[in-house]
Amino acid sequence: MSVAPARFASVDALRGLTVAAMLLVNTPGDWSHVYVPLLHAEWHGVTPTDLVFPFFLFIVGVSISLGVVPRAEAGVARGVLVRALLWRAAKIVALGLALHLLAYLMLDRPHFRPWGVLQRIGLCFAAAGLIALYVKPRLQWALIGTILLGYWALLAPSGYAAYTNLPARVDTALFAPWLYQWDAVLARGQDPEGLLSTLPAIATTLFGVRAGAWLRGGALRTLVLAGLAAVAIGLAWSSVFPLNKALWTSSYALFTAGCALLALALAHAAVDRRGWPALGRRFGANAIAAYVGAAVMTYLLLGLGWMEPLYRTGFADWMAPRFGPYVPSLAFALSFVGVWWLVVWAMDRRGWYLKV
Repeated sequence: MSVAPARFASVDALRGLTVAAMLLVNTPGDWSHVYVPLLHAEWHGVTPTDLVFPFFLFIVGVSISLGVVPRAEAGVARGVLVRALLWRAAKIVALGLALHLLAYLMLDRPHFRPWGVLQRIGLCFAAAGLIALYVKPRLQWALIGTILLGYWALLAPSGYAAYTNLPARVDTALFAPWLYQWDAVLARGQDPEGLLSTLPAIATTLFGVRAGAWLRGGALRTLVLAGLAAVAIGLAWSSVFPLNKALWTSSYALFTAGCALLALALAHAAVDRRGWPALGRRFGANAIAAYVGAAVMTYLLLGLGWMEPLYRTGFADWMAPRFGPYVPSLAFALSFVGVWWLVVWAMDRRGWYLKV
């Protein structure tokens, strides 16, 4: 039986704006001159940039609730759904590994890194999809609570400092030196997409699963109230368990899920109910194509030595004397997003959609 997934323009729009934000924060013209909101917090704390990845994982969960769950409810065999789910997750992970291999080859990096954004998306998609299929909603909430409280209990004894926290120690023991940050002298590493910190990221995705169920039921008020509650509890929790993206602390998972719930509620009210334009929809319809294509372009430009002269000639040389060094750096990032908006616009006009 073929069951078409429910489509909400608000979800495509929110996904697309999130992908556009990913491209924006990943490609400044000059990393030495980036406005603070477009940088990750150095360690504890949250900037707007720190909302981008959890928003995307949250939307992955929403998509599971809108696409996978209705098929199961319509009688599609769970075995069929599980095979499709795991196959798609494997392809997302493989894409992430291929991107890192390209970066390793083109950028002359000292080691290959197995962890990454797409790898985490694939793992969270698989885990949250299986839970959505086999675990009842009330137990899903219990599982979210168990993950977040259990993660806190795991991390508290060793503290939350860089390199000495438990996720860093686990990643160093199992994967050194193939980590995002590796100190060869002290033989220690840290990876923001490592093994142990994937657990609370799964909880983030499960928040999206539950939000998708509310969206299907038209429970806008519930989305708003849940979002406000999650933000408040996350902030309160952060007094003892700091907000930290690199560790994906439970307070961070809760706070960012609350922000994502409010963003989804706002997008649903504006786009689905009031008919406002679904800004970002084209990025959302080709999210993987935009993210992977932009990453490949970046690696090639850097590897071939073209990025710096392109930035200098096209932006810095004439803009910096007039506006200072931060404006051309931002202008380059915005132009990069604009180029990829043209790409996904052309793909959408032709009905081309990259499905993984």
